[in-house]
Amino acid sequence: MIDLSTAYLGLRLRTPLVASASPLSRDLDAVRRLEDAGAAAIVLYSLFEEQLRQEELDLEYHLAAGTDSFAESLSYFPQASEFQTGPEGYLEHIRRAKTAVKIPVIASLNGSTLGGWTKFARQIESAGADAIECNIYSIPTNPDLLAADVEKNYIEILRAVKSAVSIPVAVKLSPFFSNMANMAKRLGEAGADGLVLFNRFYQPDIDLEELELRPNVLLSGPQALRLPLTWIGILFGRVPVSLAATSGVHNADDVLKLLMVGANVTMLCSALMRNGTNHLRHIERGMREWMEEHEYESVLQMLGSMSQLRCPDPAAFERAQYMRAVKGMQHIHMAGWR
Repeated sequence: MIDLSTAYLGLRLRTPLVASASPLSRDLDAVRRLEDAGAAAIVLYSLFEEQLRQEELDLEYHLAAGTDSFAESLSYFPQASEFQTGPEGYLEHIRRAKTAVKIPVIASLNGSTLGGWTKFARQIESAGADAIECNIYSIPTNPDLLAADVEKNYIEILRAVKSAVSIPVAVKLSPFFSNMANMAKRLGEAGADGLVLFNRFYQPDIDLEELELRPNVLLSGPQALRLPLTWIGILFGRVPVSLAATSGVHNADDVLKLLMVGANVTMLCSALMRNGTNHLRHIERGMREWMEEHEYESVLQMLGSMSQLRCPDPAAFERAQYMRAVKGMQHIHMAGWR
Protein backbone atom coordinates (compact mmCIF):
# COMPACT_ATOMS: atom_id res chain seq x y z
CA MET A 1 0.00 0.00 0.00
CA ILE A 2 1.52 3.31 -1.10
CA ASP A 3 1.58 5.97 1.61
CA LEU A 4 1.15 9.48 0.18
CA SER A 5 0.89 11.19 3.57
CA THR A 6 3.10 14.14 4.45
CA ALA A 7 3.54 16.74 7.18
CA TYR A 8 3.20 20.48 6.59
CA LEU A 9 3.28 23.19 9.29
CA GLY A 10 2.92 20.43 11.85
CA LEU A 11 -0.29 19.25 10.17
CA ARG A 12 -0.59 15.66 9.01
CA LEU A 13 -1.95 15.59 5.46
CA ARG A 14 -3.29 12.64 3.44
CA THR A 15 -1.27 13.67 0.36
CA PRO A 16 1.02 16.57 -0.65
CA LEU A 17 -1.71 18.03 -2.92
CA VAL A 18 -2.89 21.36 -1.51
CA ALA A 19 -5.23 23.83 -3.18
CA SER A 20 -3.50 27.21 -3.05
CA ALA A 21 -5.17 30.58 -2.50
CA SER A 22 -7.43 31.33 -5.46
CA PRO A 23 -11.01 32.21 -6.40
CA LEU A 24 -11.75 28.46 -6.23
CA SER A 25 -12.11 28.73 -2.45
CA ARG A 26 -14.49 31.71 -2.36
CA ASP A 27 -17.59 29.53 -2.55
CA LEU A 28 -18.39 26.96 0.13
CA ASP A 29 -19.60 24.40 -2.40
CA ALA A 30 -16.32 24.80 -4.27
CA VAL A 31 -14.41 24.20 -1.03
CA ARG A 32 -16.34 20.94 -0.59
CA ARG A 33 -15.58 19.94 -4.19
CA LEU A 34 -11.86 20.49 -3.59
CA GLU A 35 -11.96 18.13 -0.62
CA ASP A 36 -14.01 15.56 -2.55
CA ALA A 37 -11.52 15.68 -5.45
CA GLY A 38 -8.61 14.92 -3.13
CA ALA A 39 -7.17 18.20 -1.84
CA ALA A 40 -5.34 17.40 1.40
CA ALA A 41 -5.67 21.00 2.62
CA ILE A 42 -7.06 24.26 1.31
CA VAL A 43 -5.54 27.73 1.43
CA LEU A 44 -8.47 30.12 1.30
CA TYR A 45 -8.50 33.09 -1.07
CA SER A 46 -6.46 36.03 0.22
CA LEU A 47 -7.76 38.83 2.38
CA PHE A 48 -5.88 41.97 1.39
CA GLU A 49 -4.34 44.50 3.74
CA GLU A 50 -6.27 47.19 1.88
CA GLN A 51 -9.54 45.53 2.94
CA LEU A 52 -8.49 45.75 6.57
CA ARG A 53 -7.68 49.43 6.12
CA GLN A 54 -11.02 50.06 4.45
CA GLU A 55 -12.86 48.45 7.35
CA GLU A 56 -11.10 50.80 9.76
CA LEU A 57 -12.04 53.81 7.63
CA ASP A 58 -15.67 52.66 7.38
CA LEU A 59 -15.85 52.12 11.14
CA GLU A 60 -14.36 55.54 11.86
CA TYR A 61 -16.88 57.16 9.51
CA HIS A 62 -19.89 55.44 11.07
CA LEU A 63 -18.75 56.11 14.63
CA ALA A 64 -18.38 59.81 13.86
CA ALA A 65 -21.69 60.05 11.98
CA GLY A 66 -24.23 62.20 13.83
CA THR A 67 -22.02 63.06 16.79
CA ASP A 68 -22.71 66.76 16.25
CA SER A 69 -26.49 66.17 16.26
CA PHE A 70 -28.99 65.95 19.10
CA ALA A 71 -28.97 62.74 21.08
CA GLU A 72 -32.54 61.98 19.98
CA SER A 73 -31.40 61.83 16.36
CA LEU A 74 -28.93 59.02 16.98
CA SER A 75 -31.48 56.24 16.62
CA TYR A 76 -30.06 55.55 13.16
CA PHE A 77 -26.62 54.81 14.66
CA PRO A 78 -25.32 51.66 12.91
CA GLN A 79 -24.96 48.52 15.02
CA ALA A 80 -21.80 46.44 15.04
CA SER A 81 -23.69 43.63 13.30
CA GLU A 82 -24.02 45.85 10.25
CA PHE A 83 -20.28 45.98 9.65
CA GLN A 84 -20.30 42.92 7.38
CA THR A 85 -17.39 44.11 5.23
CA GLY A 86 -14.61 42.02 3.71
CA PRO A 87 -12.83 41.07 6.94
CA GLU A 88 -15.99 40.00 8.77
CA GLY A 89 -17.13 38.01 5.77
CA TYR A 90 -13.73 36.34 5.62
CA LEU A 91 -13.93 35.25 9.25
CA GLU A 92 -17.39 33.82 8.67
CA HIS A 93 -16.12 31.97 5.60
CA ILE A 94 -13.41 30.36 7.73
CA ARG A 95 -16.00 29.24 10.29
CA ARG A 96 -18.28 27.78 7.63
CA ALA A 97 -15.41 26.08 5.78
CA LYS A 98 -14.21 24.42 8.97
CA THR A 99 -17.70 23.04 9.49
CA ALA A 100 -18.07 21.94 5.87
CA VAL A 101 -14.81 19.99 5.43
CA LYS A 102 -12.54 17.75 7.49
CA ILE A 103 -9.24 18.76 5.91
CA PRO A 104 -7.12 21.66 7.28
CA VAL A 105 -8.21 25.16 6.29
CA ILE A 106 -5.40 27.71 5.98
CA ALA A 107 -6.19 31.43 5.93
CA SER A 108 -4.25 33.78 3.64
CA LEU A 109 -3.32 37.37 4.47
CA ASN A 110 -1.90 39.47 1.64
CA GLY A 111 -0.09 42.70 2.42
CA SER A 112 3.16 44.64 2.59
CA THR A 113 3.14 46.57 5.90
CA LEU A 114 2.45 45.77 9.54
CA GLY A 115 -0.99 47.43 9.39
CA GLY A 116 -3.79 45.54 11.10
CA TRP A 117 -2.32 42.09 10.51
CA THR A 118 -1.65 41.35 14.17
CA LYS A 119 -5.18 42.02 15.40
CA PHE A 120 -6.80 40.24 12.47
CA ALA A 121 -4.47 37.25 12.72
CA ARG A 122 -5.82 36.75 16.23
CA GLN A 123 -9.37 36.82 14.90
CA ILE A 124 -8.48 34.31 12.19
CA GLU A 125 -7.22 31.92 14.84
CA SER A 126 -10.41 32.39 16.86
CA ALA A 127 -12.47 31.66 13.75
CA GLY A 128 -10.89 28.21 13.60
CA ALA A 129 -8.21 28.40 10.89
CA ASP A 130 -5.60 25.65 11.18
CA ALA A 131 -2.79 27.93 10.03
CA ILE A 132 -2.07 31.31 8.44
CA GLU A 133 -0.22 31.98 5.19
CA CYS A 134 1.26 35.49 5.14
CA ASN A 135 1.55 36.47 1.50
CA ILE A 136 3.94 39.42 1.76
CA TYR A 137 3.48 41.12 -1.57
CA SER A 138 5.82 44.09 -1.87
CA ILE A 139 7.47 45.66 -4.91
CA PRO A 140 10.02 48.22 -3.70
CA THR A 141 10.10 51.16 -6.12
CA ASN A 142 11.91 53.75 -4.01
CA PRO A 143 15.56 53.84 -5.19
CA ASP A 144 16.60 55.14 -1.76
CA LEU A 145 15.12 52.16 0.08
CA LEU A 146 17.87 49.82 1.21
CA ALA A 147 17.64 46.08 0.70
CA ALA A 148 18.21 45.60 4.43
CA ASP A 149 15.10 47.67 5.17
CA VAL A 150 13.00 45.60 2.75
CA GLU A 151 14.13 42.40 4.44
CA LYS A 152 13.54 43.90 7.90
CA ASN A 153 9.92 44.58 6.96
CA TYR A 154 9.35 40.89 6.16
CA ILE A 155 10.84 39.86 9.50
CA GLU A 156 8.77 42.40 11.45
CA ILE A 157 5.51 41.31 9.83
CA LEU A 158 6.26 37.67 10.59
CA ARG A 159 7.19 38.38 14.22
CA ALA A 160 4.06 40.50 14.73
CA VAL A 161 1.78 37.74 13.43
CA LYS A 162 3.61 35.01 15.35
CA SER A 163 3.32 37.00 18.57
CA ALA A 164 -0.45 37.19 18.13
CA VAL A 165 -1.30 33.55 17.41
CA SER A 166 -0.40 30.03 18.47
CA ILE A 167 -1.35 28.33 15.17
CA PRO A 168 1.39 27.74 12.54
CA VAL A 169 2.39 30.63 10.25
CA ALA A 170 3.87 30.23 6.76
CA VAL A 171 5.40 33.04 4.72
CA LYS A 172 4.78 33.23 0.99
CA LEU A 173 7.48 35.31 -0.61
CA SER A 174 9.21 36.21 -3.83
CA PRO A 175 12.69 35.04 -4.90
CA PHE A 176 13.98 38.58 -5.38
CA PHE A 177 16.43 38.85 -2.49
CA SER A 178 20.17 39.41 -2.77
CA ASN A 179 20.67 36.16 -0.83
CA MET A 180 17.55 34.01 -0.85
CA ALA A 181 19.17 31.32 1.31
CA ASN A 182 20.02 33.84 4.03
CA MET A 183 16.52 35.32 3.93
CA ALA A 184 15.00 31.87 4.31
CA LYS A 185 17.27 31.19 7.28
CA ARG A 186 16.33 34.48 8.96
CA LEU A 187 12.62 33.87 8.48
CA GLY A 188 13.05 30.45 10.07
CA GLU A 189 14.90 32.01 13.01
CA ALA A 190 12.14 34.61 13.35
CA GLY A 191 9.58 31.87 13.85
CA ALA A 192 8.25 30.92 10.41
CA ASP A 193 6.78 27.43 10.46
CA GLY A 194 6.93 27.19 6.67
CA LEU A 195 7.94 28.96 3.47
CA VAL A 196 5.79 29.01 0.34
CA LEU A 197 7.95 29.40 -2.77
CA PHE A 198 7.18 31.50 -4.70
CA ASN A 199 4.80 34.43 -5.06
CA ARG A 200 4.14 35.57 -8.62
CA PHE A 201 4.22 39.35 -8.92
CA TYR A 202 1.47 41.11 -10.79
CA GLN A 203 2.80 42.61 -14.03
CA PRO A 204 0.53 44.98 -15.93
CA ASP A 205 0.07 45.14 -19.70
CA ILE A 206 -0.53 48.16 -21.94
CA ASP A 207 -3.68 48.72 -23.96
CA LEU A 208 -2.29 50.27 -27.16
CA GLU A 209 -5.69 51.61 -28.23
CA GLU A 210 -6.68 53.25 -24.95
CA LEU A 211 -3.07 53.93 -23.86
CA GLU A 212 -3.78 52.60 -20.40
CA LEU A 213 -2.18 50.11 -18.07
CA ARG A 214 -4.45 47.09 -17.77
CA PRO A 215 -4.41 44.10 -15.42
CA ASN A 216 -3.35 40.97 -17.22
CA VAL A 217 -3.24 37.95 -14.95
CA LEU A 218 -1.58 35.00 -16.66
CA LEU A 219 -1.95 31.49 -15.32
CA SER A 220 1.36 29.76 -14.69
CA GLY A 221 2.85 27.38 -17.22
CA PRO A 222 4.99 24.27 -16.61
CA GLN A 223 8.18 26.30 -17.10
CA ALA A 224 7.47 28.17 -13.84
CA LEU A 225 8.25 24.96 -11.96
CA ARG A 226 12.01 25.40 -12.31
CA LEU A 227 12.31 28.30 -9.84
CA PRO A 228 10.67 26.65 -6.79
CA LEU A 229 12.34 23.35 -7.75
CA THR A 230 15.77 24.98 -7.66
CA TRP A 231 15.37 26.82 -4.38
CA ILE A 232 13.57 24.07 -2.50
CA GLY A 233 16.36 21.75 -3.57
CA ILE A 234 18.90 24.20 -2.15
CA LEU A 235 17.04 24.94 1.09
CA PHE A 236 16.00 21.41 2.01
CA GLY A 237 17.83 20.32 5.18
CA ARG A 238 19.31 23.79 5.67
CA VAL A 239 16.32 25.62 7.14
CA PRO A 240 14.15 23.98 9.84
CA VAL A 241 10.80 24.85 8.26
CA SER A 242 8.20 23.20 6.05
CA LEU A 243 8.66 23.92 2.36
CA ALA A 244 5.70 24.39 0.02
CA ALA A 245 6.10 24.63 -3.74
CA THR A 246 3.77 26.78 -5.80
CA SER A 247 3.81 27.93 -9.46
CA GLY A 248 4.15 25.52 -12.35
CA VAL A 249 2.62 22.48 -10.63
CA HIS A 250 0.44 20.96 -13.34
CA ASN A 251 0.79 17.17 -13.32
CA ALA A 252 2.00 14.15 -11.37
CA ASP A 253 5.54 14.45 -12.72
CA ASP A 254 5.77 18.02 -11.40
CA VAL A 255 4.64 16.91 -7.95
CA LEU A 256 7.10 14.01 -7.86
CA LYS A 257 10.03 16.21 -8.87
CA LEU A 258 9.23 18.75 -6.17
CA LEU A 259 8.92 16.06 -3.52
CA MET A 260 12.31 14.70 -4.53
CA VAL A 261 14.01 18.07 -4.06
CA GLY A 262 12.38 18.46 -0.65
CA ALA A 263 8.90 20.01 -0.88
CA ASN A 264 6.58 18.90 1.91
CA VAL A 265 3.56 19.91 -0.17
CA THR A 266 2.80 21.12 -3.67
CA MET A 267 0.19 23.83 -4.13
CA LEU A 268 -2.03 23.97 -7.19
CA CYS A 269 -4.01 26.87 -8.65
CA SER A 270 -3.57 27.39 -12.40
CA ALA A 271 -3.88 23.67 -13.18
CA LEU A 272 -7.19 23.49 -11.30
CA MET A 273 -8.53 26.65 -12.89
CA ARG A 274 -7.70 25.28 -16.34
CA ASN A 275 -8.79 21.68 -15.83
CA GLY A 276 -11.27 21.78 -12.96
CA THR A 277 -10.97 20.48 -9.41
CA ASN A 278 -11.22 16.84 -10.54
CA HIS A 279 -7.73 17.27 -12.00
CA LEU A 280 -6.55 16.50 -8.46
CA ARG A 281 -7.76 12.91 -8.90
CA HIS A 282 -5.76 12.57 -12.12
CA ILE A 283 -2.59 13.86 -10.45
CA GLU A 284 -2.95 11.58 -7.44
CA ARG A 285 -3.55 8.58 -9.66
CA GLY A 286 -0.45 9.44 -11.70
CA MET A 287 1.64 9.71 -8.54
CA ARG A 288 0.52 6.31 -7.31
CA GLU A 289 1.19 4.67 -10.67
CA TRP A 290 4.71 6.10 -10.93
CA MET A 291 5.59 5.21 -7.34
CA GLU A 292 4.35 1.67 -7.78
CA GLU A 293 6.28 1.24 -11.03
CA HIS A 294 9.48 2.57 -9.44
CA GLU A 295 8.97 0.72 -6.15
CA TYR A 296 8.50 3.69 -3.84
CA GLU A 297 6.39 2.91 -0.80
CA SER A 298 5.89 6.40 0.58
CA VAL A 299 6.33 10.12 0.03
CA LEU A 300 8.70 10.16 2.99
CA GLN A 301 10.97 7.73 1.18
CA MET A 302 11.52 10.11 -1.74
CA LEU A 303 11.42 13.40 0.22
CA GLY A 304 14.60 15.36 -0.47
CA SER A 305 16.30 12.44 -2.24
CA MET A 306 17.33 14.77 -5.09
CA SER A 307 18.00 17.87 -2.96
CA GLN A 308 21.40 19.52 -3.07
CA LEU A 309 22.36 17.85 0.21
CA ARG A 310 21.67 14.36 -1.16
CA CYS A 311 22.14 14.75 -4.89
CA PRO A 312 25.12 12.86 -6.39
CA ASP A 313 25.99 16.10 -8.21
CA PRO A 314 25.39 19.04 -5.79
CA ALA A 315 26.86 21.45 -8.36
CA ALA A 316 23.79 20.77 -10.50
CA PHE A 317 22.03 23.45 -8.45
CA GLU A 318 24.76 26.03 -8.92
CA ARG A 319 27.05 27.74 -11.42
CA ALA A 320 28.82 24.65 -12.77
CA GLN A 321 25.58 23.27 -14.16
CA TYR A 322 24.74 26.69 -15.61
CA MET A 323 27.98 26.63 -17.60
CA ARG A 324 27.14 23.16 -18.93
CA ALA A 325 23.67 24.34 -19.95
CA VAL A 326 25.08 27.31 -21.88
CA LYS A 327 27.54 25.07 -23.67
CA GLY A 328 24.68 22.74 -24.55
CA MET A 329 22.83 25.65 -26.18
CA GLN A 330 25.94 26.46 -28.19
CA HIS A 331 26.04 22.90 -29.55
CA ILE A 332 22.37 23.17 -30.54
CA HIS A 333 23.05 26.47 -32.29
CA MET A 334 26.02 25.07 -34.22
CA ALA A 335 24.05 21.97 -35.23
CA GLY A 336 21.38 24.25 -36.71
CA TRP A 337 23.96 25.79 -39.05
CA ARG A 338 25.11 22.48 -40.44
